[in-house]
Amino acid sequence: MSSIIHLEQPQPSGRENQHALIKGSGSTVTFPPRNIPRSNNTAIVYCEGNFGAIDGKTANGLVRHSEKYEILSVIDSKKAGLDAGVALGDEPNGIPICRDLTEALAFAKALPGYFIFGMAPASGMLSTYERGLVIEAMNHGMNIVNGLHEFLNDDPVFAAACLSNNVSILDIRKPRDKKDLRMFSGRIAEVTCPRIAVLGTDCAIGKRTTATILTRALNEYGVKAVMIGTGQTGIIQGARYGIALDAIPSQFCSGELEATIVEAFEAESPDIIIVEGQGALSHPAFSTSSFILRGTCPDGVVLQHAPGRINRCDFDQMPMPTPASEVNLIETFSDTKVIGLTINHENMTDDDVDMAINSYEKELGIPVTDALTRSPDHLVEMVLVSFPQLRKKSVGTLN
Repeated sequence: MSSIIHLEQPQPSGRENQHALIKGSGSTVTFPPRNIPRSNNTAIVYCEGNFGAIDGKTANGLVRHSEKYEILSVIDSKKAGLDAGVALGDEPNGIPICRDLTEALAFAKALPGYFIFGMAPASGMLSTYERGLVIEAMNHGMNIVNGLHEFLNDDPVFAAACLSNNVSILDIRKPRDKKDLRMFSGRIAEVTCPRIAVLGTDCAIGKRTTATILTRALNEYGVKAVMIGTGQTGIIQGARYGIALDAIPSQFCSGELEATIVEAFEAESPDIIIVEGQGALSHPAFSTSSFILRGTCPDGVVLQHAPGRINRCDFDQMPMPTPASEVNLIETFSDTKVIGLTINHENMTDDDVDMAINSYEKELGIPVTDALTRSPDHLVEMVLVSFPQLRKKSVGTLN
């Protein structure tokens, strides 16, 4: 079967960019040429029309944090010429945004090892244009990292392209065979260190980013923390323990998560385990939060909220819940306690964030911070207040 696909013009997924910038300018920058040695772990990330937006959350996350891949560039013609860090409202990071694959390859100087599909469209499927672009990347000799619900290894066209180009496709979301899936056993009771789930009031709201920053900050403070990824982005970033929960049959979700947590506990002997959340418990379109609460049996929950988001993303007719209502729902559904609130600052100024922090602390009586724009010390203190025994593990001091 031929692997040739005719390319059409790319079409962004349609979601508008809901991430406002607090700092950084939108000015175009010029990138000097760099000499990049050949490496199997280098990667180009594709995010046409969606970098910095909700559908670009995989690319956004990889630019901010990646243990597995060295990100050389991002493809998004709408933001071509910008520094990827600046485009996200962060500090410049030297990762350029390129117009197309040709430009990205020219910048790399040497062939990258991987082409990562960095978007998470609601459909979970590739468009006709995107199929052709992935084939083009394979024809150049790049391996493919695919986080969609569409498993490319099962497609005869992509299977043929793998053979003809001697490359491979990593279908990140593909679960193990059903005969190997695990059901909940109750072994979570053997995990004696605290377990914290980072949940949210909506999908694509920053739960993974907050969990990543919290895990890193705790380790830097001297508290050994291990993060459990539950989505494709965390796994692509290099999480040592994780499953793509939304691709697992519901009967096995809590069991697969429980087993993953037990494995991490036995192998790492951590002081604390941080579990990345998915969706929102109150959201009628998603059930993953319920499985996370059941499989994790968390000792505490950090809740992520976007005060500047009026409606749920992808559901314009559905107003956002209040943090108070989500806290009540979580603590009613599960035997746990919400120990803190973190802010997603989209559509907010820095002053707005300050006001939100003060307001929610008074209303909810729990610590509140913004993981991206405030010191990570606030996240660490949020945990230490609820689990004071961890202070004895620390080797650092908080400002």
